[in-house]
Amino acid sequence: MDITDSTRPLFIGGQWVAPQGGTYRPVIDPATGQAIGRTAIADGVDVERAVAAAHAAFPAWSRAMPDARAAIMRRAADLIEQRVDHIATALTREQGKPVPDSRKEILFGAEVLRYYAEEGRRMGGTLRPSVRPDIRSIVSSGPVGVVAAIVPWNYPVDLYAWKIAPALAAGCTMVVKPPPETPFAIAAVIDCLTEAGLPAGVLNDIPGDGPDVGAALSAHPGISLISATASVPAGQAIMRAAAGNLKRVALELGGQCPFVVLDDADIEDAAAAAARRSFSNMGQICIAVNRILVARSVQDRFVEALVAITSAIRPGPGIEPGVTYGPVMNDSVRERADLHVRDAVDRGARLLCGGHALHDGVPEGGFYYSPAVLTDVPADALAMTHETFGPVAAIHAFDTDAQALSLANALPFGLAAYVYSRDLERAWGLADHIEAGGIGINVNDVSELQAPFGGWKMSGHGRELGPEGLALYRESRHIRMRVRPPVLPPG
Repeated sequence: MDITDSTRPLFIGGQWVAPQGGTYRPVIDPATGQAIGRTAIADGVDVERAVAAAHAAFPAWSRAMPDARAAIMRRAADLIEQRVDHIATALTREQGKPVPDSRKEILFGAEVLRYYAEEGRRMGGTLRPSVRPDIRSIVSSGPVGVVAAIVPWNYPVDLYAWKIAPALAAGCTMVVKPPPETPFAIAAVIDCLTEAGLPAGVLNDIPGDGPDVGAALSAHPGISLISATASVPAGQAIMRAAAGNLKRVALELGGQCPFVVLDDADIEDAAAAAARRSFSNMGQICIAVNRILVARSVQDRFVEALVAITSAIRPGPGIEPGVTYGPVMNDSVRERADLHVRDAVDRGARLLCGGHALHDGVPEGGFYYSPAVLTDVPADALAMTHETFGPVAAIHAFDTDAQALSLANALPFGLAAYVYSRDLERAWGLADHIEAGGIGINVNDVSELQAPFGGWKMSGHGRELGPEGLALYRESRHIRMRVRPPVLPPG
């Protein structure tokens, strides 16, 4: 499908097809508030069509040699890289992030495909010890079956790759619900996979709403596993719906990530890292920083440095050269950010910069918001306890490392956390007791292609990336076999 076309269909059984119900929805450019096209919206009938196509393709794909699957994935990655500029333009138009950030996301998605192409070739089994000399215990694995995935709009190409790459490498076929807000860049990735030789029905893609398509996939008895990146309420609904056939569920549900600045930290480095992790993609990242916990003795220096960086941020249309921060996705993001800012101020916090919708110097109708820095924010404020998923950084002071740890672990979320300190023994000791799936020490990103990514507590369960991401889509098998010892010559 040409992504310059204004209409994005469904992808079922290797073909771009119209939705059974004939429903379409505008795709809005966040930079202007104007429609740039429309996408098909699937319904229950389309879910059945997609699941049937995936089941029809499963026997051949699951039996294909890993090298054959890997070759297709590598070719697709090459095609994505060749078309990165075209795909990045589409992603920026539909999601808002600056073009350089879109390119980075797409190129990492290609690397994820390559990584799992090779991991899939390394799948093997083990021969386990037995209590009897005539028994052999062989442990191997097979693909779990037809799987479903739900992808969010904040990093659509990246997280699409995180889900489809290990599933395809494992020998599973798929039905994916991509975000209807950002369907065009994903469509270009699907074309790359198809041109690379992916057989019809192995990957099916049906944009739709969570309460309709997401719920239908979660409950469908023909789906063996569902992987979703979503909100906590959506994850809870998925788990309830999945209980019907006891399907596997892998959930990454975001969180409320603490950023701890100890009194011996490099303050300028910590402030720059906090600004980037708080406001990159306008804070619309599951591992973004909302609550910054700063040692009281260095609070003033840190706040001054962070405000200086944040005040210089000038959001604009991501498609324009030189723009490093784009709009937020829609008005609901701005409203939630505003709510968190007002709540903090009402509770006694001080707003030091930003914290309002932007209209001057940006296109009329776009969803622009001035990144906000708040200090002296009470620990019970919304910005300290709920995921803003927008450009708001809230600062709270602590006096001891034990207090910092208590604050970091106070919430029922545990996706990521960050610790800044020049004393690595001290930082590691603190990190060892933080309840989170990923912890960055003097780095503001916990994602690594060869390491597992996922949350503790209500931030979800299951892991993506690394070998663990592939294991999710495989089911173990034990073959216990009696062997006949040879007849040996006497003596």
